[in-house]
Amino acid sequence: MFKLLFVLMFAGFLHAEVYDGVAVVVEDKAITLLDVEKEMQTAHIDAKKASDILIRKKLEELEIEKRNISVSSAEVYDDIKKMAKANGLSISQLYDAVREQSGLSSQEFKEKIRQKILSQKLYAAIAMSSLSEPSDEEIKEYYELHKKQFNHSESFSVIINESKDKSRLQEKIDNPMFYSPDIKTQEQVLPYNKIPPQLAAILEKTPQDHFTPVLPDGRGGFMCCYVKSTTKSKKVDLKSLKPQIINAIMAQKREAVLSDYFARLRDNADINIIRLPK
Repeated sequence: MFKLLFVLMFAGFLHAEVYDGVAVVVEDKAITLLDVEKEMQTAHIDAKKASDILIRKKLEELEIEKRNISVSSAEVYDDIKKMAKANGLSISQLYDAVREQSGLSSQEFKEKIRQKILSQKLYAAIAMSSLSEPSDEEIKEYYELHKKQFNHSESFSVIINESKDKSRLQEKIDNPMFYSPDIKTQEQVLPYNKIPPQLAAILEKTPQDHFTPVLPDGRGGFMCCYVKSTTKSKKVDLKSLKPQIINAIMAQKREAVLSDYFARLRDNADINIIRLPK
């Protein structure tokens, strides 16, 4: 009897060891406490919301496996090449910029791109067959409700500060009167549609007479822009914006279909929430 009790206690101990550090199990996929804590810190959300996001990711992984969806190295390379071109960078410059901004190595970055393409293929398989293009009335209504989203500045009058030393530029931002021979400055007018979309978005959000954050310049150095003024956009023709509005509406519809699909998938999945960080 004593030996049997010992065996049962030992087996229980082993079972506890297996689940040590595990927060949630989705089917046979584990989500650790560390995973949840990282998501909480990254997204600045509580444990419940973080676990919901991670459960959704696990359900996506299971669907990708079930549907035998794959991504080739050529597809990853093509996506990276397009991204580099959109930002006016070579591929090696893009890798440098990603490493500087996020700390990801080129291999880690490629894996992120692979995961992104996998998700896109999954979303297309789930949603696209059930989506129809919006009518002209939907397009007009969406524009009226989201005018700010489509009306942007035409150009930005800026002073570009460049340096190989990131800390020098930060000093310049903290003290605009700061001078260093390490900082090269030039005044330019940057047209909205002639600069990388990411830079345009940053400039659009930067108030007049303020600096942008320090950014990689794509040449191994750094830059920041002082926004002197912006040229406001003229009245935009709804017809010219139609493709953008259709994309926005389709993205909204797709997300609604996906949210419903994964909500039903979650209801039917074997999900065991063991414990969450406090």
